[in-house]
Amino acid sequence: MPSYRKNHTSESIKREISAIIRELKDPRLENGFISIAKIDISKKNSSCKVFISALNGYEYAEKAAECLQAASGYIRKQLGERIRLRYIPTIVFIPTDAVEYGTHILEKINNLNS
Repeated sequence: MPSYRKNHTSESIKREISAIIRELKDPRLENGFISIAKIDISKKNSSCKVFISALNGYEYAEKAAECLQAASGYIRKQLGERIRLRYIPTIVFIPTDAVEYGTHILEKINNLNS
């Protein structure tokens, strides 16, 4: 598959998964803001790793990943209804500290300027 097609597919999946996560009615996810940092799709669209980050910290991202992994069947079903793909990938949620790392780098840059 050409790289532009894979990029288009991954961006479509990222957009739809973030919309599905916003629509979830799980009380464990209502206390924080979850963002999708990155998506890795296998070559044949059989699996998809979704790296999530949270503004509340890495511990919240871990709890959110567990919650989303429990709902991955529902998320996959909704993804299949929203996007036309031959194979809907299995989804694995992995927590990251991308937001914390970004704010840490921004603080270092601000300290250099002053």
